Amino acid sequence: MQKIINVAIDGPAGAGKSTIAREAARRLGFVYIDTGAMYRAVGLCASRKGTNMDDAEALGRLMKDFDLGIKYANGVQRVFLGDEDVSEAIRTPEMSMAASRVSAHAPVRTALVELQRELAKRGSAIMDGRDICTHVLPNADVKIFLTASIAARAGRRLKELLEKGENVTLEEVTADMERRDYNDSHRENSPLVRAADAELIDTSDLSLEESIEAVISHIKEKTKDVL
Repeated sequence: MQKIINVAIDGPAGAGKSTIAREAARRLGFVYIDTGAMYRAVGLCASRKGTNMDDAEALGRLMKDFDLGIKYANGVQRVFLGDEDVSEAIRTPEMSMAASRVSAHAPVRTALVELQRELAKRGSAIMDGRDICTHVLPNADVKIFLTASIAARAGRRLKELLEKGENVTLEEVTADMERRDYNDSHRENSPLVRAADAELIDTSDLSLEESIEAVISHIKEKTKDVL
């Protein structure tokens, strides 16, 4: 029986975690688990229901009936609220900030961490987020902290949003990212920090392809006896 390999990737918003992890997983034949999408889905649900995203008790009640579905098609993760595919609806600046707000509360994190750990048991996977190395998968075979300068991250995010037709400025994107960095690193529950045993990969001066190759190279090096 082939060993299940879990790769945990943490890092700040806009570091390219999702894009890099998704492609690395595809090339390695792993499943990609996007935990950020799950928090965005909670934010979307809270927004639609008018739930106070800063009220832990209200979010706890929301999570009791939260119907989140994670499905895979050709290794690509799709996110569902009930029967509705919200994979695109959660990819807005508003849902980015909503995810940061709801993720600060224990009832949300407890429910989603349980699901994330269950998904990781099903097969070799790359999972990215804010506390994967430190909390969700502390015993992962490979741990990576993926980062980049605020200028590089904001520039990339701006390009992505403009390509989607969003009307935003670099100043707005930078301010939004700085707020999220602060929220993620200062929250009481599982803040964003680099795990002591996580490999630091800075993509500020790397192309997308170079970043993907750096991640794959480290994974192969750490798992060369089993891959």
